[in-house]
Amino acid sequence: MSQSRKNRRRKVFHRRSQPGAKPGTIAVDPASPKPVVQVLAFGNGTVLDQTVTDLAALKTIVERNKVTWINVDGLGDAETFRTIGRLFNLHPLALEDAVNVHQRPKVDQYPGHLFIVTRMMMLLAGRLESEQLSLFLGANFVITFQESLPGDCFTLVRERIRGTDDAFTHHEADYLAYRLLDAVIDGYFPVLEHYGEVIDQLEEELLRFEGRKNLNRIHKIKQDLLVIRRSIWPAREMLHGLVRDANPLIREETRLYLRDCYDHTIQLLDLLEMYRELGSDLRDLYLSSISHRMNEIMKVLTIISTVFIPLTFIVGIYGMNFDTKASPWNMPELEWYWGYPAVWVTMLAITFGMLIFFVRKRWIGESWRRHDPEEPLETPLEK
Repeated sequence: MSQSRKNRRRKVFHRRSQPGAKPGTIAVDPASPKPVVQVLAFGNGTVLDQTVTDLAALKTIVERNKVTWINVDGLGDAETFRTIGRLFNLHPLALEDAVNVHQRPKVDQYPGHLFIVTRMMMLLAGRLESEQLSLFLGANFVITFQESLPGDCFTLVRERIRGTDDAFTHHEADYLAYRLLDAVIDGYFPVLEHYGEVIDQLEEELLRFEGRKNLNRIHKIKQDLLVIRRSIWPAREMLHGLVRDANPLIREETRLYLRDCYDHTIQLLDLLEMYRELGSDLRDLYLSSISHRMNEIMKVLTIISTVFIPLTFIVGIYGMNFDTKASPWNMPELEWYWGYPAVWVTMLAITFGMLIFFVRKRWIGESWRRHDPEEPLETPLEK
């Protein structure tokens, strides 16, 4: 299979737990990388930033700091999930959903913590990549699980925490959860801006009748926009639930920030629907351009055939080879001194006469001129 076909294959999710398995069964993907646990704890003007190998120390870190962010990068070890679940009393059903990365964005309430699922979108080497982010919000901790794709959208959040930003030091864990969700949602904007630029480029190429090579690109854009749409729509519902439903883990002040994040999803949906419509228009434009070019080709071939019909008739007559000696009516033109030039003059006159007739009927000439997209269209009064 060629590399281009491999790149076009859709990502298929496989649920690894067997049918009928016990609820809360943690079945990790053996191909997933081993987890790397990174801790950012802050409060009282201090910041703890370290990679933890002894998971038992996480409980002590959380108890000694105002807010602790535990980020688990990689889902390849079931024991890591079980240990973190025991330390922080995370519900087994939530841990099962964190391992199975085909979840749609949602929010679930459990005793003592919230479980939030969303999807991060990023462009890696020009290709759209989607990664599930599972977030647990407790009274003074936030735990996130990532699939370990290269990079994430939390670089600025980490820099603000390491710089002891007052916005973090004066807020609780719910504000940190909001900032992480806001970073995920804002990460959609550069992705959609990229597709907007690609769509504009494709439109210019299609207007120059260079659309044959771009049909696959149009189809790929529509697929990627569909993937983004399937993530943004449930993410909007998830954020609306956080804003609407009262929860002791989310303060009223943070709900105001979440409302702003919810507004960003509305803007994203507006952009997404516009780009999806433009993508559909590009496909229609491509098909119309192909049909138009085919019509132009058929017009040229028809004109050539029409011009040669009377010429073929003339040469067909003079190809019958009747013997002029048998009868004076058998093609006397064959014995004319200027007979051959006279036939050529007649055929050329018929050809030019027909072309002039076609031009006056505007069947050729005017309709062949391509319109420059940058040239303003003339109105009937301007003509």
